[in-house]
Order: sequence, then C-alpha cells, then structure tokens
Amino acid sequence: MAEDEKPVAAPGMTDTEGDLRRAEAYIEQEEGATNRLSGWAGMAVTAIAVAMSLFHLYAAYDIVPTQELRYIHVGFVLVLCFLLFPVARRFRDGIRWWDVLMGAVVVAIFAYALSGGDDFTDRATVPNRLDVFVGVVFIVLLIEATRRTIGWIVPVIALCFIAYALAGPWLSPPWNHRGYGFDALVGHLFITLEGIFGVPVDVSATLIVLFCIFGAFLQHSGAGKFFIDFSMTLMGSRANAAGRTVVLSSFLLGGPSGSGVATTVSIGAVAYPMMKRAGFERNAAGGLLAAGGLGAIISPPVLGAAAFLIAEFLKISYLDVIWMATIPTVLYYLALLFMVELDARRFGARGEPYVPEMSLGQLSRRYGFHFISLVSIVVFMVWGYSPTTSVFYATLMTMLMSYLTRETALTPKKLVKALSDGSTSALTAATTCATAGIIVGVVTLTGLGLKFSSIVIDYAGGSLLLTALYTALIVWIIGLAVPVTASYIICAVIAAPALIKLGVPDYAAHMFIFYYSVLSEVSPPTALSPFAAAAITGGDPYKTTLHAWKYTLPAFLVPFVFVLDPQGIGLLLKVPANGSAIDIVMITLKAAFGLAFLAAAAQGWALRRTTLVERLLLVLAGLLLVFPSLIEAGVESVIGRDIEYTATAGLVVGILVLLKQRMLPAPHGLHAAGRQ
Repeated sequence: MAEDEKPVAAPGMTDTEGDLRRAEAYIEQEEGATNRLSGWAGMAVTAIAVAMSLFHLYAAYDIVPTQELRYIHVGFVLVLCFLLFPVARRFRDGIRWWDVLMGAVVVAIFAYALSGGDDFTDRATVPNRLDVFVGVVFIVLLIEATRRTIGWIVPVIALCFIAYALAGPWLSPPWNHRGYGFDALVGHLFITLEGIFGVPVDVSATLIVLFCIFGAFLQHSGAGKFFIDFSMTLMGSRANAAGRTVVLSSFLLGGPSGSGVATTVSIGAVAYPMMKRAGFERNAAGGLLAAGGLGAIISPPVLGAAAFLIAEFLKISYLDVIWMATIPTVLYYLALLFMVELDARRFGARGEPYVPEMSLGQLSRRYGFHFISLVSIVVFMVWGYSPTTSVFYATLMTMLMSYLTRETALTPKKLVKALSDGSTSALTAATTCATAGIIVGVVTLTGLGLKFSSIVIDYAGGSLLLTALYTALIVWIIGLAVPVTASYIICAVIAAPALIKLGVPDYAAHMFIFYYSVLSEVSPPTALSPFAAAAITGGDPYKTTLHAWKYTLPAFLVPFVFVLDPQGIGLLLKVPANGSAIDIVMITLKAAFGLAFLAAAAQGWALRRTTLVERLLLVLAGLLLVFPSLIEAGVESVIGRDIEYTATAGLVVGILVLLKQRMLPAPHGLHAAGRQ
C-alpha cells in the first residue's frame, strides 16, 4: 500500500475507534471493499445473496448436475461482485447503471450456455463464432470482477498465461509449444470443465461457499464472542494470561473464520488492551496477534480455501487433509505458546485483574454447544458423510442449537443476515478460483507444469534440498502479490511436479506449497495481518511484521521436515516406509523439542536472557532435532561413514544450555524486572 493510501481514521473518532477503522481497512484489502447499500438496492442485493446461499445448501442436499452447478455458482458470484464491488473507490456505496448492465450480461451468458445443453459442450473443440464471442465477453467480465475484488495482479497474471498460450510457436526453447488459436483457447477455457470451470471452481461451488455459510451461521449465533470469552475466563488473571488468551482464542476463532486478517482484528480489539496493561511491548503484541491470525488458515476443521483444493487436486477426502494438518497445527500453536511464555519473562508480564461475567462452568453450560457445532463437521465426516454433506448438516445443527438460548437464537433477521454474509464472504475466493482456472487451463493445455519442473530441477542440479528451497522461494514470491488461494493454485500446477519428480510424495509436496502460500499473510509488502495488528496496537507495521516472522518460525521450518526427511511424513500422520506408528510419535516429539529450543533462540531467552554462545547452541540443538536425517545425510557424505543419534545430540546440547542457566546465578536485577 502506498504511503498516501494508508488507512486513516475519520475526524471525530476516538483513538480506539480510529485504530479499529484502520484495522478494518486491511480486512477490506484482503476481502475487498464492498458497497454499503441501503433501501431497495440493499434489499435486492441481500435477496440475491440469500438466494445464492439457499441454492448451494439445496445443491449440498440434493444432486445438481456438475456443469449446471458450476455455471450457476459463477453466475451468482459475478452478479454479486458487480453489484457489491464498485468499479473504482469514488463510485463506492452506490450501484451504477454499468454495474447492472454487466450483471445482466452475465445472466444472459449463462442462460445461453445452459440452454445449449450437450450441443454447447460438444462444440468445445470447434466453437462457432457466437460461442467465441460469448466466451471472450465472459472472460473479460470475469477478469473485471476479479480486479474489483482482489486487485490487478491476479488478472494480469491470467492475461499473461493467455498470451503464453497464444504465442507458443514464437517463444524460445524450452518455453515454446505448438501454440493454440483463439477459437481453441476460448473453447477450452469457457466451454470445457478443464479451464475456468475446472477443479478450482468445483471446489468453490461445493466446499468453499458452504464453509463460508457455516462460518457465518457460527458468527451470527455468537460463537466468536463465546470462544474469546471462554479463552479469557479460562486463563483468568494469572501471569501471562493475556498472551495465552491470544493463542487459545486464535485457535478456536480461527477454525470457523478461515481468515487471518479478520481473526487478527477480532482478537486484537479485545485482547490488546489486556496485553498492554500486562506489559507487552506494542510491536511484539502485534506480532503475536498476527501469528495467531495466521493460525486461522492452517487450523482444522476449516483451514483455508486452499485446503479444499488440496483434496480435489490429490483426489483424496477432505478428512484426509484435516488429519494431515493436525500435527503441524499442534506444533505451530505449541511453538507459539513457548514464545508467549518466553515473552512473559522478557517483558515481565503481570497478571491482569479480570472479572468475567460468569464462571467458566456457567459459561460452558450456557454456551458450550458452540464446541459441538465446531467439531460436528469432523464427526460427520468420520461417520462416513462426504465433506459437502457434512458441512450441510453441521450448518443445520448450528442453526438448531442456536435456539438453546435467547441471545444466540438465529431469529429471522439474523438468519437472513447469516445467509447473505455466507455468500458475500465467499466472493473473493470464488473469483480467485475462477480466474485461477484460466491459469490451470493454460498449464494443462501447454504442458507448462512439466517444463517448469524440469527447469527447476536442472537449476537445482537434481538436489532435493535446492529444489525445495527454490520451490519455497517461488511460492513465497508469488504469495507476496496474490492471495493464498491463488498462490497455492498457481504453484500447485507449476511447482509441485518438481518435488514429486524427485520422489517427494504428492500429498507432502502439496502440503509444503500450501504452508508456504499461507506465509504471504505475514510477508511484506502485502503483510496484511501484521499491518492490521499494528493498526490496533499503534506499533510500527514493519517492526510488527518482523516480530510476526519470529513467532511464525515453525510455519517456515516444519514444511521442510515432511519434504526433506524420509521420516518427516510422520508429521502428516503418514507411516514412513518400513516404519510404524511409533515413528510418527518420535518425529513429532523431536520436532516439538527442536521448535522449543529454536523458540528460545529466536526470543533470546530461555530460563533467563541468553548469551550469544547459548543462543547459537540452542539454534544447533533445534536444528539437530528438527532435521536429524537431513543433517546426518550431509555429514555422512562429507566424512564417508554412517552416523547416528543426531537428534539425541541435539537434545543433550539443549538440556545442557538449560542446566547451565539453571545452575549459574542470575545477573543482578534480572528477576526483579524481566524487561530487556
């Protein structure tokens, strides 16, 4: 964001109101700045959004033909995008005639496609002039809708891929291909189910929108407030209760929200005043809030939109993706908790008096049904239902259970709002998926994925380590400019094949790319979560981002474990070759201890402030535990003989550092004030 475009508070606002307004502006950057409509315009848009939610709930309950479902889904999405997202900010808060015209053209296009039936789909390879004209108009409208929701970058990338498909014969090796005419390209992208209406749109139409509706039902039934109140009441007034509250509430609230920035703002508005009074430095507090928000995208049962795509790309159950994400999520929050505890010592965090409205037991008895709503999706999937059916029944259960108390009841007004918000919250991900379909379509049509993987492997000299580093760098760079969903889709089709070619299991390669796509949430210049946190805390955005990087250390390291270490797939709950379930336990324990030592090194604090030598030894101990097989292989290649017990050596080094700190007297005044 340019300096003159930074969100500012409106005149007359209090400091707190101004901070929240600036933070909400960062949510708008992630989810788009929508029109605030009232009167007939607002009622009309609400009616369309409610109709979209009801249609998708019906499609989850009863069978709707695949092509019809995807066409109607994208039709609803584009119409709402043109009515809700202005063509430019100066036209905000009003629907213009051109918005209505573009929405009407979208309806006409899909009426033409659906009325054509099988004859229309059969013309995919040889479309007639009208097909091509309609397809071109549709692609232009799709790109414009995507520009309105997430900005120029993804549309420009999509246009570059279209240009690549058209210019194939004129490119130099190895990028050249036989080329495709305009008619063939439009037919492939618009008519078939391998382009715009391919896998990403299928996931958007069957899972993403339903989980957004489920999240809206949870939110409007008061689940978000309950999870924060539960966390604050559980932690009470003990020392470091503020930091622990952020970690616990981010996990609980992040699951149903699925949005990193929204989770950061929701928790920050409540928790930061408590963190400030407890003694947290503002940039560190902002970094912790952003790291907690990042957990929203990697936390089961909802994860982020990209997780649904993993299941579809790999042709596995979404329940499998949830299981694979379980241990990395636990390690992430465990490391976050380690750092929070160390922060409490560094800043001398104090217990903050907190008087809850009711006791933990009373709160749980009155509102604890929200936990049932949250885990019901997993229960239904374990029971044997598909993810689509599971989220349908979980949404229905959330609605019914809301009537257990008067405050949480989804009254007709709340129900309409939940149905409307469910659809509108899916628009950004849906347009991203549809436009990413252009990229996927071109990659499959031209074979770019295989070419790109060969180029990456050649540059890496066939080294898995270098290939993983190059892949992480590519994903990270792309993630700086595009949302998580788009970053994952692009890299899944062009970068994952390189890792798979070198023997990495396909599920590990895709999870690796997923986690590095998520890191765009805390990476400048588009680090929206830390910037939103800094707006709340009043800290420096870039210093806050650096703190967020420190807190998210496990998110950077753990993915390399299940790509580079043969035993590392145990972190994805997969039994290693010639191994057993014990190997899963062992690799998890090694990673947990290793991350704890690395957390201490990153904070510069273990039992007390660390010296430079102690810090370096803790880094060594952490790496020996997190990457034992990789380090063993590297050392063996140098010394020419087998070595063992690398992880044991790491554990010993870490324990010796802790014993040294325990036994030596603390510097004068260190215990009296834990501040740096």
